[in-house]
Amino acid sequence: MPMTRRALFASVAAAGAASALAPLGAGPARAEIAPTAGTGIYRYKVGSHDVIQLMDGARTFPMPDKFVANVSKDEAIKAAAAAYMPDGKVTIPFSPMVVNTGSKLVAIDTGNGLGAFAATKGAVGQARGNMAAAGIDPAKIDVVLISHFHGDHVGGLKNADGSPAFPNAEIKVPAGELAFWSDEANAAKANGFNKAQFPNVKKMMAGLKVTPYEPDKEVAPGITSVATPGHTPGHTSFVIASGSKKILVQIDVTNIPAMFLTHPDWHAAFDNDGDLAAATRHKIYDMAAAEKLTVVGYHFPYPCVGHVEKDGKGYRLVPVAWDPNG
Repeated sequence: MPMTRRALFASVAAAGAASALAPLGAGPARAEIAPTAGTGIYRYKVGSHDVIQLMDGARTFPMPDKFVANVSKDEAIKAAAAAYMPDGKVTIPFSPMVVNTGSKLVAIDTGNGLGAFAATKGAVGQARGNMAAAGIDPAKIDVVLISHFHGDHVGGLKNADGSPAFPNAEIKVPAGELAFWSDEANAAKANGFNKAQFPNVKKMMAGLKVTPYEPDKEVAPGITSVATPGHTPGHTSFVIASGSKKILVQIDVTNIPAMFLTHPDWHAAFDNDGDLAAATRHKIYDMAAAEKLTVVGYHFPYPCVGHVEKDGKGYRLVPVAWDPNG
């Protein structure tokens, strides 16, 4: 006879009661599991290119009043709760990547950095440790592609002592992004979050030699820049292509997918120009959905790879099946 839902839960309850009443000494001894440091390394292929997605950690914090600038805090909390985030809080993960094109070893963004690792007691800034676990020597990175200048993307350009983290790499940055953050007069034109970032950007980029690049250019073998402004004025995404395969590395076109993919017209506090960021989301996700592209998001749930589908007035993320042997 098939088990009904009521019978199933009744049997579970009975089993729980039986175990609760069992003598403390009954049953086998409980095994001890030694704690170990976890690693965030996800490898996959794009044609002949090897891609390594590196977990940099995550931050969980009480939702600010204006985390979503154009809807109420209650509505934003409801969306976070629908994604099973902690009560009244949001969790944002971070994930840079390394691409081996065969001729170049390319890092796309750098994570929060070792200074942040120390300051947060390891909550973020884990990418360097995961690079080491993946067998990647920062001194052997040929190119670092920066998408935009927020601290969680450029913080890893330097070691905790301020020395270059990638001493032999060419650091390429979006020309529009460099122009915006290099002119402190632009702080007056920025929204609250980005206005506060100007001193941090100046500190993080000081002393580094950078090469500006333009949109729609091959910035590394098989990697093309794509202008995706709004989050910041020069925010840039990338298409990685090899053979007949390609993926869209959308960086911060959206932040938390459960909020800003589901509601693409919501304005994140981090978006310098909310209207432009929303327009970019629609443009990019309509294209990704139509082409059934694999999409990588810097703040997607790890391992940050999936597909975007249209869903009513918004979109939804369909994560890839994580194959640790892939």
